[in-house]
Amino acid sequence: MAEPDAEGNGRRPRLSRERVLQGALSVADTGGLASLTIRSLAEELGVKPMSVYYHVANKDEILAALVDIVFGEIQLPVPGRDWRAEMRTRAHSAREVLARHRWAIGLLESRSNPGPANLRHHDRVIATLRAAGFSPELTAHAYALIDSYVYGFALQEAALPFKGPESVGDVAEPIMRRMSEGEYPHLVEMATSYYLQPGYDFADEFRFGLDLILDGLERALTLDRSSSSPSDGRRASSHGRSVPR
Repeated sequence: MAEPDAEGNGRRPRLSRERVLQGALSVADTGGLASLTIRSLAEELGVKPMSVYYHVANKDEILAALVDIVFGEIQLPVPGRDWRAEMRTRAHSAREVLARHRWAIGLLESRSNPGPANLRHHDRVIATLRAAGFSPELTAHAYALIDSYVYGFALQEAALPFKGPESVGDVAEPIMRRMSEGEYPHLVEMATSYYLQPGYDFADEFRFGLDLILDGLERALTLDRSSSSPSDGRRASSHGRSVPR
């Protein structure tokens, strides 16, 4: 059934909570969170503002639901499979999702009322690390480290003045032309020998950094396992101290 739009023409499908949230997602993706208001949402949906309130109580409820939608778009890791491959896939997926929804970068871990997709996501990441042999302590370290890197990189990437490899030169070359000869020699060397070379892609830095983190976590996991192995009738605590059985 159709319901009257803002002009009363009756051309739009009946309003629903799902349609309201998809409209909110569209507004946020287009103009950022600052552009998302009940009025702008109503305009996006072609209805009067009061119609929106039949489906959501306020903007905070909308944001909580949008965060859950974003978490639902990130590929979940699979417990029991190779943990490095699963964490790598999940990290790349999260970065791609945050590139589509840049407004969400600072919001993903801010909810005190997480939705089911949010909770499911966290549970699966923890389950994957625990199934790989990570202790609760090392799981907490790994989760925080990986997410700090993913969210931080996404934030940096969103702030860059260029989009994609093809536009790096368009931004860098005018800056270099404004430099006096011999000024900032190391910056110029990096730009000419690396950043402005064919094939340079800032996205490659994400892969490099993520592999370093996964390598470090793999070493930490190996050390944690060896320190926890029984030896001479004693076992090691998570901090490497031997305690009686």
